[in-house]
Amino acid sequence: MLALLYFGREVLIPITLAFIFSFLIAPFVRALRHLGLGQTTSVCTGVLVVTVTLLAIGAVIVQQVGMMGASLPKYQDTIASKIETLDELTRGTLGSLGGPAGQLIEHFTADAPGGAQPVQLGDGSVKTPVLVEIHEPALKPFQLLAKIAASVWPPLETAGIVFVVLIFVLLEHESLRDRFIRLAGGGDLRATTIAVNDAGERLSRFFISQFLVNMATGLAVWLGLSLLGLGQALLWGTMTAVLRFIPYIGVWMAALCATLLAAAIDPGWSMALMTLGLFLAVEIIVAQTIEPKLYGHTTGLSPLSVVVSAIFWSWIWGPVGLVLSTPLTLCLVVAGRYIRALKVLEIMFGELPALTMPQNFYQRALSGDAHEIITSAKRYMQHKSLAEYCDGVLMPALHLARFDLKDSAITPGEEEKVTSSVIAVIEALSGSPQWWKKRKRSSVLASGGIGRQLRERRISDTGEWQGSFDVPAGSVVLSMAVGAGSGELATEILVRILREQKIDARSMSFEDLDKPTPPEASPELVAIVCLVSVNPLQDCELMTQALERMRQDLPHCKQFALLLPSPFDNPDLKTCVFPNADHVSRSYDDVLHSCQLAMKGRATL
Repeated sequence: MLALLYFGREVLIPITLAFIFSFLIAPFVRALRHLGLGQTTSVCTGVLVVTVTLLAIGAVIVQQVGMMGASLPKYQDTIASKIETLDELTRGTLGSLGGPAGQLIEHFTADAPGGAQPVQLGDGSVKTPVLVEIHEPALKPFQLLAKIAASVWPPLETAGIVFVVLIFVLLEHESLRDRFIRLAGGGDLRATTIAVNDAGERLSRFFISQFLVNMATGLAVWLGLSLLGLGQALLWGTMTAVLRFIPYIGVWMAALCATLLAAAIDPGWSMALMTLGLFLAVEIIVAQTIEPKLYGHTTGLSPLSVVVSAIFWSWIWGPVGLVLSTPLTLCLVVAGRYIRALKVLEIMFGELPALTMPQNFYQRALSGDAHEIITSAKRYMQHKSLAEYCDGVLMPALHLARFDLKDSAITPGEEEKVTSSVIAVIEALSGSPQWWKKRKRSSVLASGGIGRQLRERRISDTGEWQGSFDVPAGSVVLSMAVGAGSGELATEILVRILREQKIDARSMSFEDLDKPTPPEASPELVAIVCLVSVNPLQDCELMTQALERMRQDLPHCKQFALLLPSPFDNPDLKTCVFPNADHVSRSYDDVLHSCQLAMKGRATL
C-alpha cells in the first residue's frame, strides 16, 4: 500500500486534488442547476470559477515575489547590520553556522569586493590577479523554448489531470455515489444512502467553511500589513490564506517570512514586532472566535492524528501531501464513521474518545485513579447536573463493575480499588469535605456494603436521624431500597442528589420501619416516599408490596418508584406496572424534578 502511494503519487495526487475540489464546488454546481442551468453548463461554470481563482492567486504570488526579489538589494545594509547585532548578542554563534545558512550570513556581513586585491608573493613582489569570467554560449530559440517547456510542463500536466478528473467527477457525481453505496453496504440501502449523503454534506460544509475562513484570514492580514506599511502585503495575505490549510504550522510559516521581511526593511525592530503581533492577534481571533462558531473547535480529528498525518502525507507526497493531510485524514475518519469495516480509522484518528464515559470511569476506577475521575466529573458537571452525571456515567459504570464481579473477572485488589474510587467520587461530588480520607475496606460491588458505609459517613455528620425533626411538615423525602444487592448504594446516591438541591432527603431500610421512633418524629413531616430498585424485573413483586405498605403506613405521602436497571441489558419494563405509585421514574434526573415539583406544590398550599 505504501509503495502504491509513493510510486503512484504522480497519478494519485492530481486525482486526490480533483476529489477535494469536487467537495468544495459541488454545492456551487447544485445551486447553478437549481437556477435552471444544465448539468454540463453548471459543471463547466464551476470549474471555470476554480480555474480563474487559482490563476489569480498564482499570478499574485509570482508578481509579488518578483517585486520582493527586486527590492531586496536595497535592504542589504539593514540586513547586514542586524545580522552583525545578532551575531554579537550570540557571541559569535550565529557566524559559526555552517552550510547554506552560514554562507548566507557570510554573504551579507562580508565587505563587497571592489575588484581583485593585490597578492604578495614569496619573493617579495606584488602582483594583481586577473579576474576571469566564464560565459555559456547563448541558447538558440528552439533550445530556449525547450528549456522553458521542460520547466513548465510538469505543473501544467498536473493541473490538466486535476481539471479533467474534476469535470468528470462532477458530471458523474450521482453515478459515483451509487457505486460507492453498492460497495459500502448494498444490503441496507436506506442506511447506507443516508450515511453517504450525510458524509458528503459534512465534508462539503467543512471544506467550504475552511476555505472561507482562510480567505478571510488572508484578507485581514493583507489589510493589517498594508496599514503597517510592510512591502508586498498582498503576497503575505495570499500566502497566509494558502498556508493556513497546513495544520498548526502553516500560518506561522507565513508569519515568520513576513516578520523577517519587516526586520529587513525597518532599521529598528518595531515593524517586525508589530507584524508578528498582527499575525498573533488575527490567529487568536479566528481560531478562538470564528472557527468554533462556524464549524466547531476542531476538524473532528484528534490533535495527535493531525500531526502524524501531516508527517506521513508530507513524507509520501511532499509539500502537496502536507497541504492535503488534514482533508485526506478527515475523509478517512468520516468513512470510518459510516463503514463498519473502516471503523478502526475513526477510533485511531477521530476526536471522539475511544472509551465511553462509563467505560472510562470504570477503567480509571480499576487503576485506583479517583482524582482523574473527579476531575473529569467536575468538567462534565460544568454543563450538567449531579443527577445527570449519575444517570449517564456513574450508574452505568457500576453496572459494568457488577458484570465483571459476577463473572469473577476482577481480583480482590482491583475490587478494593474500585471501592475506594467510587467512595471518593460520590463524596467529592456530593460536597463531603472529608472525601480524601482513607476508608475501611468494603465491597462496592457486592452486598451493598458501600451504600451502608456512605450512609454511616453521612449520619456521622448529620446525626442518627440524619437531621433535626424540628422542620416544617411535608418537608422530608424518605428513600428506601427495594431488594438486595446494590439498592442501598443507589438509594444513598439519590439522597445525596436531593440534599445537593437543598431537599431534606433521608434514607431508611424496611427493617427500620419495625423499630421504635422518637416521639418527635411525626409522620406528617414526610412528603414523599421514594422506593428504589436497580433490578426492577426481579424486584417487581417486592416493589408492589412495598408501595402497598407505604400507602397504608403513610397515606398522606406521595409514593414514587425509581427504577434503575442496567442500560446494557435493555430490559423490557412494560410488565412492571405499579398502580399504587404516584410517579414512576427511570432516572435520577426525572425523580429529582418530580420531587421538586411536588415540594413546590406543597409549599403553595
